[in-house]
This record gives sequence, C-alpha cells and structure tokens, in this order.
Amino acid sequence: MAAESQGSGGPAGAGPGDEVGAHVSIAGGTANAPARAREIDARVIQLFTKQANRWAERDVDADEAAAFRSAREAGGITHAASHDSYLINLATADDVLFHRSLASFTNEIRRSEALGLDFAVTHPGNATDGDRDRGLRRNADAIADALDAVPGRVRVLLEGTAGSGTALGSTFEELGELLRRIGERHPDRIGICLDTCHLWAAGYDLRALDDVLEALETTVGLRHLAFLHLNDSATPFGSRRDRHADIGEGTIGEAPFRLLMCHSALAGVPKVIETPKGDDAVAADRANLARLRAFRPKKDAKRRKE
Repeated sequence: MAAESQGSGGPAGAGPGDEVGAHVSIAGGTANAPARAREIDARVIQLFTKQANRWAERDVDADEAAAFRSAREAGGITHAASHDSYLINLATADDVLFHRSLASFTNEIRRSEALGLDFAVTHPGNATDGDRDRGLRRNADAIADALDAVPGRVRVLLEGTAGSGTALGSTFEELGELLRRIGERHPDRIGICLDTCHLWAAGYDLRALDDVLEALETTVGLRHLAFLHLNDSATPFGSRRDRHADIGEGTIGEAPFRLLMCHSALAGVPKVIETPKGDDAVAADRANLARLRAFRPKKDAKRRKE
C-alpha cells in the first residue's frame, strides 16, 4: 500500500485542524452538543438525535435546526455525525420489525438532514434467520430506500461490527458488498465507519495496521472510510464481543493507537471516542483524547505550535 505509517501529526491539544472528538450528550436539546464538545476541546462530534434505546420518534423543527446549526458554527465543529437507534434491524427476517426499523431509520436520516449533519452511522443489522446473503440484500435495499425518501447531503456510514451472533458487517467483504449494492443507487451518500474495538474483536489485528488497511483497500477501498470510532477493548482479540475500554487500558493497548494516530492514510479521517464516561464525562473524555493526541509525532506537534 502506498501510504506509510508516518503522518502529518498534530498539536498536543485541539487545534484548528484537529480531527479527534467524542460522542457527546444531547441532554437539554441537540443545540447543547457543540458546547459540550468545546468543553473537551473537540471539534468532531457524534450524537444521538433521539433516545437510542426507545422506538419513540420525534421531529426536528425549524427552531431546533437553526439553534443547532448556530451552535455548531460558534463551536467550530468541523464534522458532526449521528448514530441511529440500537433497536433498528434492517437485515431482520421479521417483516414487522423490518418495517418498524425502516420507518425509524428513515426518520433518523430526516433528523440528521434537518440538523445539517455530515454523517449518519448505522450498524448493518442481524440476519436473524441465519441467511446472511438475504440479510445483506434486505439491509442494502432498505438503506437505499431511506435515502430515496430523504434527499439531501447526509452520508450513511456502515459501521463494522464485532461479529457476535448473526450480526452482519464484521468482515470487510460484507461491508464492501453492502457498499456496492447501496452505491448502485446512491454512490455519493454512502461510506463506512470502522471501530477499533469492533475490528479487534472481529479478528483484525491492529498491531499490523498496514496489513489491515491493505485488506480494507482491496475489499472496500480506503476512499470510502469516512469516520473512525477509537475505543480500546475490554475483551480479548477475536472474542466477537463488543465491550469498550479506555484508550490504552484494554486488550488492544497503546501501540496500535499510536500507529493509527501517526498513519498518513488516516490523518484526515475524523475520529471520535466512545470510551467509558465514568462519574465525570468531561474528565474521562479529556483524558482519553489527551492520550490519543500524545501519540502523534512530537516533532510535528512542536512545529504546529510555532
């Protein structure tokens, strides 16, 4: 692969071009999210546009949309993504659940578009009948249908999974197949999001990052990687279990994150942490972001400050 494990680096703290941030709360309203990002020196955010563990839907009215967009501009937020509901399963064989999921996902795209978000991150779902090919086809058709229903600029990002049970999307091959199918109808509104915890649990060895990126280029294409979730793993390599841990304190360890933060192919990809919040979310996020920023080449950090 042409890219080498040497990047442009960045400052020790957030700077104008800093590409790391966090998933932030929307308590009190979506317009509060950008200010919470600034509390942790972040200019990249991910948020829920509704309660992620409930089917209850809501609309984003003109006042909320204007307030969020204004707060985003004031906060200097460069990239903003939503994450859809954990209840959605667009690959299910159950028709009742499928139609409920499609309606919810379409509303997610509609809210994301109203807020002016860049991305909407979604899990590929579970092929509950064990028929993975059918699940992939149904998921791809559903996402394309939702994009048909909500014209705009929001890009749907397929998030790679840890591969537990009947979950789809734990391999680059499955992500590539979904991307190809959806891309036939919406080539400019689809991409992928990778999560380091999920990759590790699915059996992608991040200690050999160049090999992982080579495999991604071959099956999906690096150009389609639009967003990264940076999380350590509380479970072993290849465990197929999704349990997040603080950066450098799980089974992945510091070395792969150092490689990732210094890799030229990933330097411009926006990244968010979804690490444990503990009793003090601001302090926890600041600590994890500081660790990631400290992994950048020191000489580049010094040059940026000068």
